[in-house]
Amino acid sequence: MATTKTQGQKKGGAGAGEKRASMLPKEHAGAGQPAPAPRLQTHYVQTVRARLMQQFGLTNPHQVPTLEKITLNVGMGEAIKQPKVLDAIVDEVATITGQKPMRTKAKKSIANFGQREGQEIGVAVTLRGARMWEFLDRFVSTAIPRIRDFRGLNTRSFDGRGNYSLGVKEQMIFPEINYDLVEQIHGMDITFVTTTDRDDIAFALLRELGMPFRGDDKPIVVQG
Repeated sequence: MATTKTQGQKKGGAGAGEKRASMLPKEHAGAGQPAPAPRLQTHYVQTVRARLMQQFGLTNPHQVPTLEKITLNVGMGEAIKQPKVLDAIVDEVATITGQKPMRTKAKKSIANFGQREGQEIGVAVTLRGARMWEFLDRFVSTAIPRIRDFRGLNTRSFDGRGNYSLGVKEQMIFPEINYDLVEQIHGMDITFVTTTDRDDIAFALLRELGMPFRGDDKPIVVQG
């Protein structure tokens, strides 16, 4: 009888072990495979480049401009008196971009503001590659539609060298931010850097990538 009980225990133990093994997470079917390219990058390669070549009469594919990088910058004057304010902003920008930002420091001292050279006063991050394309995709398709009373992006915010900048009044437009966890509302400056030095071509590139510019404004045309 004792022997039979021991065998039963072993049999039950084996069954339990198999059950536990079946409940373990299985390896993803795509494990070990390269990550797919961001969909907006694929759209650029398959569609946007051909349209820009036709629109501007470009004959060499290497002449077609592309997006080089996107920078986000948050300036926080309150950090002078409350240094811990930057901790929350660092976490929020990291959540929005998927990349850890760096803290920016004051380049000079300003006595009237109590600012000392080298003091941390902001946060900045530069996105390239896949993170850049994924951020732009989410910014255009999800964040911009959440801006209150939005009527289109100003076409006159190019810098004359093919780069475009805009200001966001509050970080709440990004769905990644949990409103209940926000300690302070703040804005940010976002700059889109392209590989062209012509504003008209940069405008066409960003518009093809989904940037919703105002239809009643005309882009700055730079000859040469």
